[in-house]
Parts: sequence; structure tokens; C-alpha cells
Amino acid sequence: MNTDMNAMMAQELGRLLPELFLAGAAVLGLLLGSFLPRGRQWLVRVLALAASVAGLVSTVVGWSRENMTVFEDSYAVDTATNATRAVVLVSVLLVLGMATTQIHGQARETEFVVLLLLGALGAVLLAGANDILLLAAAYLLASVPLYALIGFAKDAPGTEASLKFYLLGALLGTTMLFGVMLLSGVGGGTDYPMLRDALPDAPVAAVAVGVIALLGGLLFKAGAVPAQFWVPDVTEGARPAVGAIVTTIPKIGAAVALYRFVAVPLGATDLDWPLLIAVIAAATMTLGNLAAFFQTNVRRLLAYSTISQIGYLLMAVAAAGRATLALPSLLYYLAAYAVTNLGAFAVVSALPRATTLDDYVGLRRHRPWLALSLVVCLLGLVGTPPTGVFAGKLTVFTAALDAGLGWLVVVAAVNTVASVFYYLRWIAPAMRTGSDIGTMDRPAVLTAYVAAPASVAIGLLAGPALALVDNGLMAG
Repeated sequence: MNTDMNAMMAQELGRLLPELFLAGAAVLGLLLGSFLPRGRQWLVRVLALAASVAGLVSTVVGWSRENMTVFEDSYAVDTATNATRAVVLVSVLLVLGMATTQIHGQARETEFVVLLLLGALGAVLLAGANDILLLAAAYLLASVPLYALIGFAKDAPGTEASLKFYLLGALLGTTMLFGVMLLSGVGGGTDYPMLRDALPDAPVAAVAVGVIALLGGLLFKAGAVPAQFWVPDVTEGARPAVGAIVTTIPKIGAAVALYRFVAVPLGATDLDWPLLIAVIAAATMTLGNLAAFFQTNVRRLLAYSTISQIGYLLMAVAAAGRATLALPSLLYYLAAYAVTNLGAFAVVSALPRATTLDDYVGLRRHRPWLALSLVVCLLGLVGTPPTGVFAGKLTVFTAALDAGLGWLVVVAAVNTVASVFYYLRWIAPAMRTGSDIGTMDRPAVLTAYVAAPASVAIGLLAGPALALVDNGLMAG
């Protein structure tokens, strides 16, 4: 009996290698950084890079394995989790690249890397959580490290942004815990399969209150309406690399967590939860685009762009259980968005003195390749072919149509056309002739040079990429 249990435990741990690499690198990095002198803190970054690469390799190796749940159905290891692992780990590599100059040689370089790894681990756990208790724990792990990262610079804007993020996160985290308590009470358990069987027969009012409370926390992590208020202030107040983190990595896990929660526990309930998600999606993309029209600060513009992108992603969540393309389109769009958004932030990080749209005048003349990277990423965020976001939007729109949400597709199409305006407001100054815009952050420049063509490559490889995630069934 003990031998069988040990073998099963070893098998389950073997399916969690990417998570173990992230957790192990965070713990080992913290210990290593405690003994290393300031001039050798970069070794912790090397450790994080190695752990991310090892996690990617183990994800690819285990991709074709059968979907399963581990630890008594509390965590799912399936296509959605594997895709999240891959996107999050690639995002970590890109963030480490663009943050090199910002953290190199600092007294707290190790802390930055460790907090990044823990936040990334929380995002992955969010996506794979198949139990509302684990979902709440993952929410905390995806949030608490970011509180410290946002205030990492210890300046006034970062401290204010960190306080705002913490207060809203604590409020909605408490709300989420209330939802967990209520749903576990009426559902007689906490794992998704049990809730799926119990919630249809539970009191409707209690289920509705519990679900809305739980969704509040996930919508906060995603940066969607009505919990999006923190996104622009945090993105502007934190360092550019941290802004890239908070607008990308936690949103990956939150989007997949929302999909899994809507598709599994809520799939058999009588209330029309997909319609609620569709309304939130429409409000999120519209508010994000309208607010972006009037921004002159490039980081605030990218923040509102992020809000609008989450609105498009939620279209796939609204189609959960109603369209076979819903899950593949969500996973593909997340990959395309993450690389493209990080590419745009890499350009911002590469030009530390350029904070407004007008500061980019002369970029094409003095930094032509960086200007090209910026144009590719911004047009990619619009959804211009042949970039990955274009293919992602196309598949998400198709999934929404298949789910009978034609009105939402119309709203999204109008928003996509409208978004061209504020992206062009950034591109136009960069194309004008002007004086040199100052020194460049070379590691961030190299990151932009990697992310921009990767955004196009994802679009050109849309067919194979979608086939890779074309598994509409999730474990559990």
C-alpha cells in the first residue's frame, strides 16, 4: 500500500515539474542572494533563466500526456495548464531581459527576481486550480509578490501605486474568500467536479452571491470591469518592467482560471453566467478603448490597452461550453497578447526618458529598428494581419459567434476599429523627424527585437499553434 502511494505521489509530482522549477528557483535564489555580494547578484537571474528554460522543456515533453488531475482532483494538468505554463515562462524570460539594466547591481536585485518567480508561479496555479480553496491560495500567491514589486523603487509614484493595488486587492481578495466559503457550504465541497454536481440543486440566491463574490477576485487579477481601476495607476507608477509584469503575467492565469470556473462548476447551473461574462467583456473593452483615446503618457495608454485586450479575451470565456473553439482561441490569444504586449513594454523600457507620446518624435530617424519593433507591436495589439493578435481575435470572434453571441462580436469589431486611433497617436510621432531621444537600454532593446518578430511568427504559425491547443476537454 505504501509503495503504491509513494509511486502515485512520485507520478503526480512528476507532472508538476514546471511549478517545482519555479518554486525551487525562488527558494534557492532567496538563499543564494543572502550570501552573494552585490556584484554577483546576477547569478540569481541566471538561476531564474535556467529554471524557466527547464520548465519550458518539461512542459513541451509532457504536452502530449493524457489530461489528469492530481492531489485529489485539486489541480488539473491538461492543455490549458500546459499552455499557461509555456506562456508564463516565456513571459518571465522576456521580463528578465527588459529588466536587466533596471535591477543590475542593486542591493535588492535578488528580491526582484524571487518576487517575479513567485508571482509567475501564482499565475500558473491560478490556471490549473481545480478546487476553490486552491484557487484562493493561488490568488494570494499571484498578488502578494506584486504588492512588493510595484513599490520596488521606493519612490512616491511606486509607493502610491502599491498602496492602491494592495487596498483593492485586499478588498476583492476578502470578497473572494467569502464566495469560497458560501460556495463550499452550499456545494458540500470545494473541488470543481463536486461543485458541478451540487450547485444545480443548491439555493439559487446563495449560488449567485457566492459566484459573483468569487468572480470579483478573478476579475481583479484580470484587470476587467468593475475591478480595473488599479491598472493605469499601477502601470504608470511602477517601473516599466514591473508594469509589463502586472499587465501580462497575472492576467494569463486569471483568464484561464475564469474559463475553467465558468466551464466546469457553473456549466450545469440554471443561471446564465456566460451572458454575465459577455456583458463584462463588452464593458471592459469599451471602457479600455474610450479611456485610451485621451492618454498622452505611454504607460497609461498601454494600461488602458491592456484593459481592452482583457475584454476581447473574456469573449472566449463567455463562449465556454458553447463553442469547441472557445478554449483553443483563448489559449492562442493569450500567447499572442503576452508576447506583443511585452514587446511594447520593452520599447518603453528601452527609452527611459521617453514618457509621453511627443517624446517619441525622431525615433524612426535615430533608432529605425526600434521604431519598427514599436510599430509591429502596436499594430499587433490592434489586430493587424499577419500578427498573432489578429489570428487570436479572429478565432475568439468565431468562438463567440458559434456560441450565439453575435451582438458581442459586433461590439468587439467596433472597438477594434476604434482602437486604431490611439495606437496611431503613438506611431505618428515616432515616424516624424526630430532630435535624438536619448540613450537606450540595450538589454530592453534586444528584448524588443525578439518580441516583435515573435509576435508576427505566432500569427504566421496560427494553424500549427491552434492545433497544438485544440483540445477542448479539460481535466476534471
